[in-house]
Amino acid sequence: MITSFEQIFEQLRSKPKKRLIAAWAVDDHTINAVRLAVEAGIVEATLVGDEKMIRQVCTQEKIDPSIFRIVPNDDEIKSVSMAVDLINDGEGDILMKGLCSTDKYMRAILNKEKGLLPAKAILSHVTVLSNPRYHKLLILGDIAVIPAPDLSQKIAITNYVVKTAKALGIAKPKVAIIAATEQLLPGMQACIDAALISKMADRGQITGCLVDGPLALDVALSTEAAAVKKLVSPVAGDADCLVFPNIESANVFYKVNSQLCTDTRLAAIVAGAKAPCVLSSRADSIDTKLNSIALAAITAK
Repeated sequence: MITSFEQIFEQLRSKPKKRLIAAWAVDDHTINAVRLAVEAGIVEATLVGDEKMIRQVCTQEKIDPSIFRIVPNDDEIKSVSMAVDLINDGEGDILMKGLCSTDKYMRAILNKEKGLLPAKAILSHVTVLSNPRYHKLLILGDIAVIPAPDLSQKIAITNYVVKTAKALGIAKPKVAIIAATEQLLPGMQACIDAALISKMADRGQITGCLVDGPLALDVALSTEAAAVKKLVSPVAGDADCLVFPNIESANVFYKVNSQLCTDTRLAAIVAGAKAPCVLSSRADSIDTKLNSIALAAITAK
C-alpha cells in the first residue's frame, strides 16, 4: 500500500516508462515539471506547442531541450488537438495540460469525432492529497469536472476513486460518501444518494471496496469523532476515498488543504478518458504538476 508521493515515484522507477504528451507546453511550470518527471525516470515526454517559446523557456531555466521530443505548433487550440491526436495514434499513454485553459483542454478531450471519450463514458476529476495531519493518502472526487452529480454520476465517481486507490496498492479501499451529517435525513438528497450507494456496495453492485454513507467529514476522517458520536462503521476514521456531494464542497475542501494546510501535497487527473489526463491548474505549483504526472503514470494502462 502506497502512503506517500515518494512511494509512487519509487514504484514507477521499477516499471517501464510511460509516454507523456503535453499540450501547449510553453510555460516554465509545465516544462519544469515534465523535466523533473523525465529526470526521475518515470516518463518519456513530448511537448506540443510553439517551438520558439519552448526553447526560450528551456534557455531561461537551463534545461536541455534534447531530453524532450518537441512537436511544433504555434496555435494554442490546434496544439491541444494535435496532442489528443497523438494519444489516439498510440504515441502516448498520458495527456497533460500545459498553459492552455481548462475549457480548451476539455473541449479537445470531449470532441465527439477526435477526442478521448469512450462511448457512454463519464469523465471525472480525481485528486490525491497528502496532508501531514492524516495518516495516509486521501483520494477525492469530484472537485473540477461534474458540478452537481446525480446518482449515476456519483456511482461513476465512486468507481474512479476506488480504481485509483487500487492503483496505489490499496487492496480494499474504504470509501466515505460525504454529506453534511451522518444521519439519514430524507430531506437531504446527498444523504439519500449516499445511503443508496452504500447499500449498493453491500449488495455487490459496487465491488472491491468498503463503502459507507452518509458520513460527515469529521467522522470520515477522525476515529475520535466517530467514537464521540457512537458511530460504528468500517470506514469512519480511516477513509481512503472521499466522494463529495457536489463540486462546491469538494473544491472548497481541496482549496482549504492547498491554501491553509502547511506541507499538503496534491495531484490531479481526469479519469474515464482513453488515457489519464493531467488536469492541474495553470497556477498550480511545479510539485503538484509533477505529482500529477506520477499519478497519471501509475494509473495508465
